[in-house]
Amino acid sequence: MKKAFLIIVICWSTVLFSCKKDKDTDQVNSEAVKSDTADAAFADNGWPREAENNGTKLVYYQPQVDDWKDYKEITARLAFSLTPKDGKQVLGVASLKAETLVDKDNRSAFIKNLQVTDVRFPALDEKKVPEMEKLFKETLPKSGDPVSVDRILADLSQTKSPAKGIAAKNDPPAIFYSTNPAILLIVQGEPVLVPVEKTDIQYVVNTNWDLFFDKTSKDYYLLAENVWLTSKKIEGKWTKTGKLPSGLINLPSGQNFDDVKKMIPPPSTGKTPEVFYSNKPAELIAVNGNPKFIKIAGTKLLYIDNTENDIFADEGDGQYYVLLSGRWFKSKDLTGPWSYAGNNLPADFAKIPKDSPRANVLSSVPGTQEANDAVMLSQVPTTAILKKSDAEAKVKVTYDGAPQFKPIEGTKMQYASNTQEKIIKVGDLYYLCFQAVWFMSTSPNGPWKTADSVPKEIYTIPPSSPVYNVTYVTQTTTDTTVESSSTAGYLGAFIIGATVGAILTYGTGWYYPPYVYYGGLYPIYRPWPYAYGGGAVYNPWTGGYAVGRRVYGPYGAAGTSAWYNPATGRYGRSASVQGWYGGRTVASTYNPWTGNYARTNQGHNAYAQWGHSAATNGNQWVQTGHVTTRRGTAIGYETSGGNKGVITHHRGGGTTIHTNNNLYAGHDGHVYKRDANGNWSHYNNGNGGWTQAGTLGSSKKSGEAIQRNKPNQGLGANGAGERVQRDNLPKPEQNLGGETRLGDRTQRDNFPKADQTLGQPNKPLGEAGRSDIKNDLDRSALSRDRGESQTRNFQNFQHQGGLGGGGFRGGGGFRGRR
Repeated sequence: MKKAFLIIVICWSTVLFSCKKDKDTDQVNSEAVKSDTADAAFADNGWPREAENNGTKLVYYQPQVDDWKDYKEITARLAFSLTPKDGKQVLGVASLKAETLVDKDNRSAFIKNLQVTDVRFPALDEKKVPEMEKLFKETLPKSGDPVSVDRILADLSQTKSPAKGIAAKNDPPAIFYSTNPAILLIVQGEPVLVPVEKTDIQYVVNTNWDLFFDKTSKDYYLLAENVWLTSKKIEGKWTKTGKLPSGLINLPSGQNFDDVKKMIPPPSTGKTPEVFYSNKPAELIAVNGNPKFIKIAGTKLLYIDNTENDIFADEGDGQYYVLLSGRWFKSKDLTGPWSYAGNNLPADFAKIPKDSPRANVLSSVPGTQEANDAVMLSQVPTTAILKKSDAEAKVKVTYDGAPQFKPIEGTKMQYASNTQEKIIKVGDLYYLCFQAVWFMSTSPNGPWKTADSVPKEIYTIPPSSPVYNVTYVTQTTTDTTVESSSTAGYLGAFIIGATVGAILTYGTGWYYPPYVYYGGLYPIYRPWPYAYGGGAVYNPWTGGYAVGRRVYGPYGAAGTSAWYNPATGRYGRSASVQGWYGGRTVASTYNPWTGNYARTNQGHNAYAQWGHSAATNGNQWVQTGHVTTRRGTAIGYETSGGNKGVITHHRGGGTTIHTNNNLYAGHDGHVYKRDANGNWSHYNNGNGGWTQAGTLGSSKKSGEAIQRNKPNQGLGANGAGERVQRDNLPKPEQNLGGETRLGDRTQRDNFPKADQTLGQPNKPLGEAGRSDIKNDLDRSALSRDRGESQTRNFQNFQHQGGLGGGGFRGGGGFRGRR
């Protein structure tokens, strides 16, 4: 096996709170040059693929995934052609089992501990089978180029039921409505004021806008975009002002107030916005003038075009529907009152065309393919393999005063309440979840050692607890390493709803009041995460929620971007966007779910503290390098033992070839191919002959046509994914999310039975072309098309800039509008 690439290490920046924005931008530009190379190294470049070994040539086609147990262990079957040196080509089917590691930044799954559990040659002389099987196993790469997560999920969507949702709280937040310029000012509880040195000005840290208090005049001053407003009371009437106190005029430099200083003296232009105030997380529906309604063809739905919100009107029931943090709320009037509608969503929402300007909401519509994809992707773990000694050396816990613990409702456990870290007391032991790695100590102050096991009680922590997100982190250990896995819930994306019809939302819906400590010279403010107030919007390419839009405030969700360091008396501000992969930022960032502060131009994820997003393991498995790209961190490495390597990029092995990816492995052990009319043929003799089983697989029946996608074709009007059987769509009187949820219509009885699976060499090949096999192959063809389309769409998204630069602030540019 040829030597794999060794990619040079470019490490993450560590925790720095005061670097210059211009310097950050320069670094982004210089590192972005390397991103295309990194993307190419870790991208799924298509199927089939070719490998050679001592003159033997193997062409293997896209695997058909049967299961992805816990999204860590995959079982699949694949069709292949094998040509020995100076020999004749033979076709076969193989069953595979392997562990997977996932780099979600690049939506790629990598193979670990690959096992070939069975090989079948339908038309080969039995005497030659052992020789050909040996050649196949020797030639198939043990750790090859990446497989797109989208391809795997497309297969699983046909067979795998989503997980059951959590016990979320779906009471509507305060929802304000305005057709005039407006902002939502959220101050969690009473204002937490910290001093601005050498002035009479104090800065309010527990809010989402630049808010100051003048101790001399007792006035508040609010900078809303490019307009200064003043008021005697935070909850009072705000008026525009052109006169600022001397303390504001003389704001110090170098303390993250550069953007504020640019607005001093106050600009003469700018409209005075209406200020909506809330002392808890709230939401704002902001419409630019009178609502402009646009009809959605084929439905009774209309959407409001002149707003960044996702808000609809249903002519059928006369209700308005708005999507907030992945949850649907309804009202008879745009001004409210609003009620939760997730269990009774009109069926027309599932009929929104995929090329609609509001197609982004399909990911939050129960029963749709998009919602199913979001739910499944949220369960795919991101994994890190670390040296125990390295991890333990980086752990640091700081309390505000002596450690304090509060009970976790419904359990005998307690959590540390006066630290930003997630520490759980179980009996006499303390467990710390730090950057998605578990540690244990006999003392709340440490020392901390990696936990060889995590008590089962921890995984019973309810969503009402502010430390609930740690239940989405698991790990295993060896003598020297720890392998940690985290899923979407750790970073704030949770499944709600019934098993079929489940959707992914941002936050649990429970409100966790912030913690404020006044024990020192200055107050310390530590916010817990929450569901509303940040304008959370789902991004299907990252698999989670990005947070922070101008309509709410320039710094993302209220309180989650402000920090205060009592040791220095300084405070930080950030122009950051918080979400599924942590922050995308040009300043210091704070992740409300992980409790992590980090400094980076690109973004940070659950494993930012360790400097990578996927796997490292010293010299035991791989020699590791990290390449920071526009999208985050990809990893590359050189294998240390050949067959022990993971996530390798081979020269000459597993290379994509440009030919038709049209061979399939049947559950009956036969090799199949499909013609342009949807008819299936099976390989039946040693001379390369194919037999068409009558009208087997014919797509001429109404509603069953499967149109092949071109590689660059999206999921639009004619794209893959639109070929559902229209006669199975919900009737107008049906609702999504209830007893008649869309998505209940999978015909489970047509799936292969247990005795039809491969891996049982003592059983003879089944009769080729049975109807149940045909149904399974039809699903595989549909899934292969959809996976190809989704993979290419994601790669196009990457090449167009992806997540770089904090571009979500203008309203979520990835949503495809404005």
